[in-house]
Amino acid sequence: MLTEDELALLEAIRETGSLSRAAARLGRAPSTVSHAARQLESRFDALLFDRRRYRLQLTPAGHLLAEEAARLMHDVARLTRRVKQVAGGWEDRLHIVTDEVLEFDTLLPVVKAFDALKSGVGLRITHEVLGGTWEALRDGRADLVIGATNEPPVIPQLRWFELGRMEWVFAVSPRHPLAKADEPLSQQEVSTHRSVVVADSSRGTSRAYGVLGGQATLAVPTMHAKILAQRDGLGVGWLPRHRVSALLKGGALVEKAMADPREPNVLFAAWRGDHEGRALAWWLEQIRQPRLARRLIDGIPVPL
Repeated sequence: MLTEDELALLEAIRETGSLSRAAARLGRAPSTVSHAARQLESRFDALLFDRRRYRLQLTPAGHLLAEEAARLMHDVARLTRRVKQVAGGWEDRLHIVTDEVLEFDTLLPVVKAFDALKSGVGLRITHEVLGGTWEALRDGRADLVIGATNEPPVIPQLRWFELGRMEWVFAVSPRHPLAKADEPLSQQEVSTHRSVVVADSSRGTSRAYGVLGGQATLAVPTMHAKILAQRDGLGVGWLPRHRVSALLKGGALVEKAMADPREPNVLFAAWRGDHEGRALAWWLEQIRQPRLARRLIDGIPVPL
């Protein structure tokens, strides 16, 4: 490892091409700089400076030493900042997993506000679907989950609170056969038509809401894709009411009354109590705010 003075010497010689000019730049006597250069060569037992030409240059070995030493010093400086960051209570990084039913766009203002803290915490935001969200927290792939559905499972040191409730509507395309069917629709009548579902990302047992035994399904990657598929008559199913409000109002989707209505889903925010830091505490404080929680759950209406 080079000292800062030795690295500065290499850079000065490389840029000026002269011991005297390098000495002037460093504010040192030429004899001192020359002695330091020879000591550096002796320490590495390698020729670092090409003295055969009018302009002093670094040899390939000298270039390698200068470049690698600069990189190492940068890494050490970055490590020093990270150590101080963690010692100050900030995590090295924070991994947030949202259930796919929430939209990332609604989190953008929160990410910007977090960046303004200049905490140095590396932020990673990914999403899972249904059981995959809780699974990410259980398996250590998430420090915080937002929008998880169903009751919290048994996870060591689990902490959670209710984010809010999501309202659902059974909706079909006006061109779909169920659009003109008598209401309320029975489960038996719905089961004869293909259901559109967002595929569960759980590595274990997967599940889907509103799918009856033997019913044909079209599995899609996102809730947005599910909305578009049902809008285009590719299947039927339950949709977040606020997200499809414009499509319902404009006639692109038709709401159908069901004999067995779906209760609102409770969405949760959850984390592990044995992994608490300042970044996690900050995010929990933000999503506890009712206005933000409501915006996360409502999402952004799909335009007509």
